[in-house]
Amino acid sequence: MAPFIALATSFILFKIIGLLGLSYFDGWHTSLKGSVVVMLLLSASAHWGSRRVDLIRMVPPVFPKPDWIVTATGCLEIAGAIGILIPAVSNAASICLIVLLIAMFPANVYAARENVTIGGRPVPRLFVRSLLQIVFIATIYFSSPMSEW
Repeated sequence: MAPFIALATSFILFKIIGLLGLSYFDGWHTSLKGSVVVMLLLSASAHWGSRRVDLIRMVPPVFPKPDWIVTATGCLEIAGAIGILIPAVSNAASICLIVLLIAMFPANVYAARENVTIGGRPVPRLFVRSLLQIVFIATIYFSSPMSEW
């Protein structure tokens, strides 16, 4: 839930900054892109912080080396956050991030079904996790050059 809160809050803050005169954030597209970066960097930070163990437990047992998977997905989130800010690779980074979120979805299903906790709190139920995943994917899409076609 924290990534969603970060996404929504930073979008509002970027829009306010735009309204206060910083022209870079005048449009919704740039504010949305900035909020996606904030969300991804916050989410990636959990891959090495105190919640790392919880993320490792989220990886379904069918996948080998869950600690490596958590490290790799964190690195990919950081790379994607940087990539969407670089116009020459923004579209490719957005596509890769959407694929990454889809690839990580089985961990969300497993976590919801197994009642895994993150930071001592139970993860949201599968329906809520699914809706959040759809929101994150849609946000990445609409913040990318793909949505301007």
